[in-house]
Amino acid sequence: MGHSPTIISPSGTPITERTVGELVAERPGRSRVFQRNSIDFCCQGGRTLEEACTLMKVALELIVDQLEAELADPSAPGFNPAELTPHELAEFIVETHHEFLREELPRLHAMAKRVANVHGGHTPSLVKVFQIVVNVEAELTSHMAKEERMLFPAVAAMSRGETMPMPLDGPISCMMYEHDVVGNAIAHLRELTHDFQPPAEACNTYRALFAGLADLEEDLHRHIHLENSVLFPAAQAMMIS
Repeated sequence: MGHSPTIISPSGTPITERTVGELVAERPGRSRVFQRNSIDFCCQGGRTLEEACTLMKVALELIVDQLEAELADPSAPGFNPAELTPHELAEFIVETHHEFLREELPRLHAMAKRVANVHGGHTPSLVKVFQIVVNVEAELTSHMAKEERMLFPAVAAMSRGETMPMPLDGPISCMMYEHDVVGNAIAHLRELTHDFQPPAEACNTYRALFAGLADLEEDLHRHIHLENSVLFPAAQAMMIS
């Protein structure tokens, strides 16, 4: 699955020809519209709105109407992390999204293991859910360490006007590939859990697990979007400036 850096369209570009990544970077509240309609604004944020709607077989006019409604919503969040400087954004990602993962992944691991042990005999998909959760935890733990030890400090240095300590094209490509790996795993979890909907007879741990997986998916979408569509393009622009 390939990526292209998010490009901010020239002024006056019709909304249908702008990318979903730049639309969310401009107004984070738009992510709710895309999530509600299963439109990928993080790993595939480089698609235009029209391309994304065609792929998902969603009426373009419907999405445009929903985006216009979001624009008029007075309750839309005022803070937009995409407006931070690159070094501030890297810090925000660590403090907000990385910390969320550090707290949440062990909790999900424990619940997925318990649910698989108790219910996996008659619902084998729950064993697969546990295996994927373990893999996602390992992948993200390694991923965050690489970002925090190497990539983010390098981006922060450039953002502050310092000399770039290392070439960044390779690390950025690696991080984006790993985003795809995790994104595909989360999509598989959604399939296995029937959109994170537990059966009527599910116990409290079973229900808490599925709710936690839904929260994980939502946070990862915002997290990956900020890196793929905002931080990494900013770093690439600094490298050629």
